[in-house]
Amino acid sequence: MEIEDLLAAENVLADFRASSKKQTIQALSRKLADSLGLDPRTVFEKLLERERLGSTGVGKGVAIPHARIEGIDRIVGLFARLASPVEFDSVDDQPVDIVFMLLAPVDAGADHLKALARISRLLRDESTLSKLRLTADAGALYAMLAQPSSHAA
Repeated sequence: MEIEDLLAAENVLADFRASSKKQTIQALSRKLADSLGLDPRTVFEKLLERERLGSTGVGKGVAIPHARIEGIDRIVGLFARLASPVEFDSVDDQPVDIVFMLLAPVDAGADHLKALARISRLLRDESTLSKLRLTADAGALYAMLAQPSSHAA
């Protein structure tokens, strides 16, 4: 599974402004829900429900909020580079400035886990993170994220 299978260019945001974890999840879930024709409130609530199980702040300034959602037939993502980091209750207590939101069909099963693992591998790479943080153009961010698997495991 490749990043370009999960991410459309219009769902890559540079210098996204948010002041808190909740506001970040709410605003990004609204954007992703709108692009899929879903109810933004339902998407937000599902993401918050997952967040209550444990923070999706995975460390190194990265968060991967995710949820299973009724009404979609494929796994979809949204990437945002935040203009300034926000507290996210991350495992390493560091604020987050890179967010990759993922929505999966309710019955996605192993594919959902594979997508999470693929994103996690990509965003654990220090070189990739540095490049993403230094890039202010959404098109360039998309090109970096969607390039064929030079990051394959």
